[in-house]
Amino acid sequence: MLHLFRYFSIHHHETLLLQIPSFGNSIQHINFNSEEKPKENSVSDMLVDSFGRIHTYLRISLTERCNLRCKYCMPAEGVDLTPTSQVLTKDEILRLAGLFVSSGVNKIRLTGGEPTIRKDIEDICFELSSLKGLETLCMTTNGIVLARKLPKLKECGLTSLNISVDTLVPAKFELMTRRKGHNKVMDSINAAVDLGYDPVKVNCVVMRGFNDDEICDFVELTREKPINVRFIEFMPFDGNVWNVKKLVPYSEMLDTVAKQFTSLKRVKDHPTETAKNFTIDGHKGKVSFITSMTEHFCAGCNRLRLLADGNLKVCLFGPSEVSLRDPMRNGAEDHELREIISAAVKRKKPSHAGMFDIAKTANRPMIHIGG
Repeated sequence: MLHLFRYFSIHHHETLLLQIPSFGNSIQHINFNSEEKPKENSVSDMLVDSFGRIHTYLRISLTERCNLRCKYCMPAEGVDLTPTSQVLTKDEILRLAGLFVSSGVNKIRLTGGEPTIRKDIEDICFELSSLKGLETLCMTTNGIVLARKLPKLKECGLTSLNISVDTLVPAKFELMTRRKGHNKVMDSINAAVDLGYDPVKVNCVVMRGFNDDEICDFVELTREKPINVRFIEFMPFDGNVWNVKKLVPYSEMLDTVAKQFTSLKRVKDHPTETAKNFTIDGHKGKVSFITSMTEHFCAGCNRLRLLADGNLKVCLFGPSEVSLRDPMRNGAEDHELREIISAAVKRKKPSHAGMFDIAKTANRPMIHIGG
């Protein structure tokens, strides 16, 4: 049962105490105190759901196309991609992003597919970074072509980077991604460090029997460089052959790291933080765990997703989507688009269904949703 004691009010100094059930009998609590909530009138009601959560973080998938074929993202037989004519244009992306930012979104992350293969990526970054009110422009990338594009992207306003790599062994990389290019990814990580990105976030999906033996090797990346290694629990999406036996839970990953790095220490995280973050004495970087399956963080969710085909998705694991592309192309004015967005946000559920129900629920492949 859900218990909501007090709703957050944008116009009043109140506190939200939201209780949402976790997978066991425990209750998750999130408390937004006066220091953590936005300033008065800074966020439109469009971004506040029926449980008081404020959505100031928008993830935009620029394309469904990718230059890798990662097994947890794309089925072996491939997927049908949205025709180019039905993918959002640069102007459409900028219009929608402007609506969200003017309503209170202060962080945008560009995803894919692989966002760096989009030819107008630099122009998109420059235009987005110029939006008044946007504080952070991030990108999640596989790093294959990033090294040569990154200097220009930084000039165009890209402020933060997540680079995905699931193994430090080139042969295993080729097995997982069905492509070569491990050295290019590692070059991109080093290029990001050299250009001053701090931290450079490295995303690693941990799968039993594939890369769970490399956890401590990844932690070593944080010793000499400002790298934040983020271990992600394997999540179910259409076509990725998810099985609970492949899942390495947070508790097990944490135990593995703590045994070898005894000074591992948890840091205090913001209520909307998706990761559980840790420091290690003598290391320049950090270690984090994203525990979507075993310890969800739905109570503090502040994220919305705009897919490459123009659909708005309010929950990564929920099948519900609403098109913004179609009404926009049919002449909808900004206030009408805001109404559609607001209605979708208000329908957002208090939490996702849990990993076993998620695995049985129809959802799109990750390549369609955006990483």
